[in-house]
Amino acid sequence: AVACPVCHAREGAWCKRPSGHKAMDLHAARRAEADRAFIAQHGPEAALEQDGEGDWIVTA
Repeated sequence: AVACPVCHAREGAWCKRPSGHKAMDLHAARRAEADRAFIAQHGPEAALEQDGEGDWIVTA
């Protein structure tokens, strides 16, 4: 999880609209930062996959 560079929502919190209400989606800059953090931690070949029980696992 990463903080939002646009609305400054903390890690684990939803992005906020300019009105202060919860946004329906994450800001594009936050999604890009999350992608960069994931690649830095797991490598460029890693991916997220859901197992048979609904849990997410990182695969290489």
